Amino acid sequence: MTAVSTPSRRAGSSGIRRGEATAGWIFTLPVLIILGVFLLIPVLMALWVSFSDWTGRGSPFSGDVSFVGGENYAAITTGGGLAERDFGIALRNNAWYVVLVVPLQTALSLFLAVLVNGAVLRGRGFFRTAFYFPSVTSTVAITVLWLFLFSTSGAINQVLSWIGINGPNWFNEPSGVVHNLLGAFGVRTGPDALTQSEFLGVSWWDWLAGPSVAMSAFVLMAVFTTSGTFMLLFIAALQNLSGDVDEAAMVDGANGWQRFWRVTLPQLKPTLFTVLTLGLIGCWQVFDQIYTGTQGGPGKTTLTPAYLSYNSAFISQEWGQGAAIAFVLFVIIVAFTILQRFILRDRPVSRRRARQYEVRPAARKGTTR
Repeated sequence: MTAVSTPSRRAGSSGIRRGEATAGWIFTLPVLIILGVFLLIPVLMALWVSFSDWTGRGSPFSGDVSFVGGENYAAITTGGGLAERDFGIALRNNAWYVVLVVPLQTALSLFLAVLVNGAVLRGRGFFRTAFYFPSVTSTVAITVLWLFLFSTSGAINQVLSWIGINGPNWFNEPSGVVHNLLGAFGVRTGPDALTQSEFLGVSWWDWLAGPSVAMSAFVLMAVFTTSGTFMLLFIAALQNLSGDVDEAAMVDGANGWQRFWRVTLPQLKPTLFTVLTLGLIGCWQVFDQIYTGTQGGPGKTTLTPAYLSYNSAFISQEWGQGAAIAFVLFVIIVAFTILQRFILRDRPVSRRRARQYEVRPAARKGTTR
């Protein structure tokens, strides 16, 4: 009887699983249809536009639209004209934006999370709300506020004047921060190796100019508005950590910094990867602040690939180049995400470090006695 009932039970369980799978697909079908219609199909259409000469009039699949291959991609990468230079400037600006914003917002959000999660701070609920409030405020509203704060007679320059610093005209200053620092030491021009060679129409000396003063204000705004969101992610991760390991490290004589660096931070690696990935994607897609604030000025020093894609397609009517910029930006984001995952991967313990945790025979023999 046992041998006969076992196959029937398996058949019944497999039938139930097939029924559950069918029900699952039925329930998820509306969402899949919505995603396909409003996400997958537009992405495929944009991909076709990036390989065509569509002018924005009529259907991109009409007979008047021709396949041009990689001409749109070549125009922004190797064309040697204004399109290539604008794309190079946009990448330069956005690269400095990413280099500054992602580490700063990650470090600040982790610091705020540790501070708010600690038992020493009183009124933790108030501080959580206060730190998170800028994240739920409209980007347009924050940008307008920033334009007032960083204007020539704004509050920031007023505060700087109290300590004897003549503040710049933030959103009208195109000079790079690194070039300004070098200029303070008398370095006005770079070596020929940097000024004579270029990449994407921009000399390497200009690549190393740093973010402009205007872009630096946007960097501060991004750190101010996004740190609260990532703080909540770190707080959730910290509250899920077991205190046993931290207490064991404390018993072993580890101080507060050693416990954080050796015990707490390694356990936050999954959350750290999530925060870095979201920050990386958000920084490469920055658009709202540029559109509302400077529209790429002054001197294209706040121009970003996302805004350049919009400007090329909707303003200049170069729809193929606009779509090509968007897909190059997509490839850049995916590449950086894969690289980030590779860097933060779990590595096996080295033999040298493993020997530190091995119990030596002499010590084992002594403990037996």
